[in-house]
Amino acid sequence: MNKRSRDRPSRDRTGPAPGRVRLIGGRWRGTRLPVADAEGLRPTGDRVRETLFNWLMPVLPGARVLDLFAGSGALGLEAVSRGAASALLVERDPALARGLRETVARLEGAGAVTVVQADAVAWLGQAPVAGFDIAFVDPPFDAGLWAPALEALAPAMAPEAWLYVESPADVPARVPPGWGLHREGRTREAHYAVYRRLPLFKGGPAARLGAQALPEPGATGDDAGPPGVAERQ
Repeated sequence: MNKRSRDRPSRDRTGPAPGRVRLIGGRWRGTRLPVADAEGLRPTGDRVRETLFNWLMPVLPGARVLDLFAGSGALGLEAVSRGAASALLVERDPALARGLRETVARLEGAGAVTVVQADAVAWLGQAPVAGFDIAFVDPPFDAGLWAPALEALAPAMAPEAWLYVESPADVPARVPPGWGLHREGRTREAHYAVYRRLPLFKGGPAARLGAQALPEPGATGDDAGPPGVAERQ
């Protein structure tokens, strides 16, 4: 991993070009988020996000969410829009972090969203906050940050935590021991997957999945992920 890659702004790689991206569910549904004209900044697209949040739907209510490499904030803000109790968005790039704060300030009832301008791996190393139920890890594809971020993430997560990782389709990120694969999917550019922390303990967000079946792949609408996105259990 070279310094040049580390210094580039965080960005997602599976969505529309710079401009705007919309939140697609919950109380802020239809809200458009500005996307800076930064090199490679591409928020996770609607179809992948719809699939992801259908997978997470049973564990979102009341969850504490951590969005590392936040970029446009589409993942963390979508989570709060759909019922998460709070979201902490970490973004290294000063301009992108400033834009996130401006976006949050315009959202009604967004007091539960916090934006931190910091290097995600360094911030995790300081362990300022712990007990997150869900983490989104979607760093720049050319920066080689999955291994250090995922290794540093564990102390910040709750015992029953859930993890979303997005990485290149041809070289999926390797997740450290202690996480079990729950669902995964693939687009032409990206591999995306949800993991749950092992072992699972009774009574928390993970346990609720035992009583609520996740949507089956291939359906449309609010009941399941959209068609056209490869996925498997």
